[in-house]
Amino acid sequence: MARKEDLDKKKHKNCSFCVDKIDFIDFKDASKIRRYLTEAGKIIPRRITGTCAKHQRMVATAVKRAREATIINYVFD
Repeated sequence: MARKEDLDKKKHKNCSFCVDKIDFIDFKDASKIRRYLTEAGKIIPRRITGTCAKHQRMVATAVKRAREATIINYVFD
């Protein structure tokens, strides 16, 4: 029984993109993309951000495209 109570305490994070019904993540929107990066410039994993697998792949692609287009830096100073 104690195990069931522990599982109930964990809260499931909802994907913010699914809630807003976003189908495409634009790599030119730097402010939205930076929310999913650490201070070192690494992409935050989905277990922390709560995004679904589909949108996490889109975020990763958008970050990589934005880096290539020099919209965001590879490493933040």
